[in-house]
Order: sequence, then structure tokens, then C-alpha cells
Amino acid sequence: MSGRFFEDWTIGDRIDHPIRRTVTETDNLLFSTMTHNPQPLHIDAEAAKASEFGRILVNGTFTFSLMVGLSVGETTLGTLVANLGYDELVMPAPVFLGDTLRATSEVTALRESKSRPGAGLVTFRHEALNQRDQVVCRCLRTALVKKRG
Repeated sequence: MSGRFFEDWTIGDRIDHPIRRTVTETDNLLFSTMTHNPQPLHIDAEAAKASEFGRILVNGTFTFSLMVGLSVGETTLGTLVANLGYDELVMPAPVFLGDTLRATSEVTALRESKSRPGAGLVTFRHEALNQRDQVVCRCLRTALVKKRG
């Protein structure tokens, strides 16, 4: 288990997650079809070529999911009770096939749970950056995290 318990976090803690992931055509196509998203920008190379992007645009919900997934190992793996919400989700730059993404996390808020004495709420600001260090996705995630013992 590499996630941290509630007591292990302080506001301002920052993590540069070590895992990076290059987005493939298969990732994008499978995610788009599995989620029933028929957007031609994601699955039709000819339609995407005629768009302002000139090529396939990676499904934004895949980008969001990958960003959160890249963060789990060092934040909530083994200590998560539940994710309570995602706020302020933005995607300030597009992601294309072949882009390599990495994630960072910063703790922005902490509070004891009123309904669960064995847990507390940790709010993370997650960011996904591409190989050019452009932020491609950002959100706040509020996680209900176990306390020690």
C-alpha cells in the first residue's frame, strides 16, 4: 500500500507522480467506444483531419480518467473509502495520439469527517501535463480517506 492515511497529509503537500503514460490510438478508440461516445473527432480520422485540429483529438474523459489514475498510487491506494466529488474540471489544451502525460497533485484542503470518525476528507488539485509541460487537464478531487488504526 502506498497511499497515505488522513493524518499523513498536510495542506500544501505536493507530489510529482512518477508514472508517465503515452496515449495510443487503441486507448482512445476503446475508451470512446466503451463509453458509447460516437464523436467523430475521437474515432474518425478523416473527420478529425477536416477539423481545426487536423487530427484525432483524444477523448477528454479519457484524459481526465488517466490523470486521476496516475495519481492514485501515491495518494489514496489502499486508504480510500470513497471519492466524494470532482470540481473545477478544465481542459486548457488538447491531447493528441502519441502525447505522453504525467500528473501532479497538491493537497488544498483537509477536514475531519463529521459522519465517519475513522476517516477524513482530503482535497487534491490534480494536473495532467503533456511532454511539452502544457497543462492539459486540471481538477479538484475530494477523497474520503481512512485514518490510522
